[in-house]
Amino acid sequence: MPLALYALTAGAFGIGVTEFVIMGLLLEVSSDLGVSIAAAGLLISGYALGVVVGAPVMTILTRRWPRKTVLLVLMAIFTLGNAACAIAPDYATLMAARVVTAFAHGTFFGVGSVVATGLVSPDRRASAIAIMFTGLTVANILGVPFGTWLGQTLGWRATFWAVTLVGIVAMAVIAAFVPRGVSAPEDGDWRSDLAVLARPPVLLGLLTTVLGFGGMFAVFTYIAPILTRITGFADAAVSPILLVFGAGLIAGNLIGGRLADRRLVPSMLGSLLALAIVMALMTFALHDRIAMVAFVGLLGAAAFATVPPLQMWVLEKATGAGQSLASSFNIAAFNLGNALGAWLGGFVIDRGPGLEAVTWVAALVPLSAMLIALLALRLDASSKPTPATVAARAGD
Repeated sequence: MPLALYALTAGAFGIGVTEFVIMGLLLEVSSDLGVSIAAAGLLISGYALGVVVGAPVMTILTRRWPRKTVLLVLMAIFTLGNAACAIAPDYATLMAARVVTAFAHGTFFGVGSVVATGLVSPDRRASAIAIMFTGLTVANILGVPFGTWLGQTLGWRATFWAVTLVGIVAMAVIAAFVPRGVSAPEDGDWRSDLAVLARPPVLLGLLTTVLGFGGMFAVFTYIAPILTRITGFADAAVSPILLVFGAGLIAGNLIGGRLADRRLVPSMLGSLLALAIVMALMTFALHDRIAMVAFVGLLGAAAFATVPPLQMWVLEKATGAGQSLASSFNIAAFNLGNALGAWLGGFVIDRGPGLEAVTWVAALVPLSAMLIALLALRLDASSKPTPATVAARAGD
């Protein structure tokens, strides 16, 4: 794989740390800024909203720019946004800085996916996407725990200064290694790009992403109370167990990329089915500590095995005009799935059968994603001309 791919990985690492590290610093932020923990938690929601809104907006605004320029501008926004977070004097300013920073997220991964596929041969495109997303998984394993420790030791602002430094390094390596001519800017009007998104296979592909990832976050959002209140682990054991989850993320991401390069549709359907099975079987392991540690790792592997095929699936459905926009929308779909999954898990806990039922209820979500994917495949097949139709047209 070319060095340019690992430059994209560096950017993905920084963005991943920014998105998730705030989860471990809610107490420090709420205490320093004089807000409630719930209000501090909205900094996570604000970021997710920024991703969903920023992905299409930034992609449309930069669609005629060289792809390398787009990536560098996005990393500049990311870097300045984190610096603004570090010096934010109050809660409102910090929220605004988080939202602005999030504007770089969706388009970076969306355009980065298109650039990554242009750096390699056609039979390695999904693996290239997987390598870029490895930066996101490594951020969860190493970056977030280190950023949490740094913020708890030196203050939460130190974490944002550290991420600002990561942004500067990422800009440098992207400038040095990503070739300027890779993946030319898209021609045509942005309205035609939006028309691509209106195609049923593309819309169904985006919905598949929302549902596929939503099930995982219904469980992962509440993994700490599941491990402590049901399985019986001590609070101190949660972080080491999450390292197992992170190792599963990396393994599943790379395996999913390899499988998607070989057979895209079977790997997409198979990874969604595997995710549903893992969460369903986890229900029977909730009271067994050893089994739960294993299933936490399997959850990470199965969840991120879906990422390369889902991203590649939407890219293929949007072949031609609008590919960058569709790719960015798919990143927004991942984040929308995160938010909906967290809501679903909370609903099951507060108004449904309770915490122990989260895993089996969540398993139904990727199964519904499989049904949507099968519907998309059927529509796609029915829209293709048959040999008889082609022959008739040729005769005319």
